[in-house]
Amino acid sequence: MNVLKSYLRQSVETLLKRGVSQREIARVLGVDPKTTRRISRDLESKSLTLAIGSEGQNGPNSRTLATGSVMAIDEKGAGWPPAPTAARKSVSACEAHRAWIEEQVRLGRNAVSIYQDLVDLHGFANQYNSVKRFVSRLKLSEPEQYDVLEFPPGEEAQVDYGQGALTLTEGGKYKRPYLFVMTLKYSGKSFRKATWRTSQEIWAELHEEGFRSLGGCPSYVVLDNLKEGVIKPDLYEPKLNPVYAAVLDHYGVVADPCRVRDPDRKGTVENGIQYTQNNQKGLKFQSIEAQNTRLIYWEETWASKRIHGRKKRQVMEMYLEEKPHLKSLPVDAFQMFKQGIRTVDDSGLVQVEGAYYSALPAALHSQVIVRIFSREIEILNMMGEFIRRHAKATRKGAFVMAEGDRIFNPSRQTEKLFEKIDQIGPHTAAMAQSLFANQGRPATKCIHGLSNLAKTYRCADIEAVCETLLPQGVTNYSTIKHALQNRVNAKAEAEAEPILIQVDPQIRPVEDYMAFWDKFANTNEEDTPNDYVIH
Repeated sequence: MNVLKSYLRQSVETLLKRGVSQREIARVLGVDPKTTRRISRDLESKSLTLAIGSEGQNGPNSRTLATGSVMAIDEKGAGWPPAPTAARKSVSACEAHRAWIEEQVRLGRNAVSIYQDLVDLHGFANQYNSVKRFVSRLKLSEPEQYDVLEFPPGEEAQVDYGQGALTLTEGGKYKRPYLFVMTLKYSGKSFRKATWRTSQEIWAELHEEGFRSLGGCPSYVVLDNLKEGVIKPDLYEPKLNPVYAAVLDHYGVVADPCRVRDPDRKGTVENGIQYTQNNQKGLKFQSIEAQNTRLIYWEETWASKRIHGRKKRQVMEMYLEEKPHLKSLPVDAFQMFKQGIRTVDDSGLVQVEGAYYSALPAALHSQVIVRIFSREIEILNMMGEFIRRHAKATRKGAFVMAEGDRIFNPSRQTEKLFEKIDQIGPHTAAMAQSLFANQGRPATKCIHGLSNLAKTYRCADIEAVCETLLPQGVTNYSTIKHALQNRVNAKAEAEAEPILIQVDPQIRPVEDYMAFWDKFANTNEEDTPNDYVIH
């Protein structure tokens, strides 16, 4: 029992004698309010004893009441110990509004909002601390009420992790693995499996095993806000792990995460985990496989045949009622994958596990979603829309890229250069083949230049020049281009030089001009006939 130090007790007594309230004394001195009340009662008892003793026959210290004092006390209705006085039992200013405040507390409102409405709606004139104290006492005095959740057969399953029994690890030590439990809400039938590791993929795989073990799928699965299932917990819109969401979509199940800090929503599976752990107390297993084998045997032999504590019926009997209401399992198992975010590089590729895959038509330097299957790589945009699918590379450093995804590169694509030159003409194609035969790979630069001549010059001129130079064994691009330019220049000069002709239907004979001159050389312009005017 803790005893209050003497100096603190003296301080409490002094303040009580001065009329300071018990609550204020407890706050200032840091003394428990119960201790303050006890000291106050002791002081009042001592005062009353002294007052009664002073009237007694044996003096002030006598324990015997004076003659006539008992009658006086009895007439006032007092006894021993003295009844609490009005001064000791204070009444809260909120007592007049108790019914209304209790209703607001049941609605889940806090003391601040209750105080504000008391002032606005009921003209409350006291301070907020009075409401705060009153509400806190109400919350302590009223136990929390829980809802009884009942669902029809096949509607809901609940899932969670717990701790399994002690199991021998590869390092020679005994540790507790993760214990995954999936329990149907209606019947209580469960699937259990122990695992050493947990991840988004393992969490999804355990759900798939659970659905197939139970022989069907519920409409909803209720889970906690653990990272494997919920990436971003939120009171209104929780964000699921994409692998987990894809598994549930494949099996036609909808996830229903518990509200944050509301684990009682999945009390069925919580009880199932505790039931399993209680059964395995004191057990040790030499391997994780041995523990899982025992869990399957125990479920089939004992757990499913027990009488449910609340429903008073056998679990297997209720499960047989529930099974026809479960959704049918899809024929194909879900293809498990890992998902990540990648950035498209300058070549239109993304790197996945050391290999490179084309992400076109995604924009360069943009981010894409990559799903890694056992044999395939799937690429989606950030909106989840499909872009590409590739067979998984067999080694690191490999490039998985279609020819249509590559940009034209003359150093690599010699065959495309020959295809372009074939369109110019046979003599140009023969010239390209001759250049490649004489120089090998370095000739691709000359062949590329030869193919680009068609952008500036006419194919007929290129053909004519190549036909002329091919027998001469020309081996460089500059000679071909120089000869082609000379040919074009010569043609241009020939077309620009005027050709003088003497006879043409539109040209008058020279004799007519001479006769005109001789006849009208000395005549005024006004006398010249119109027929002889030269225009």
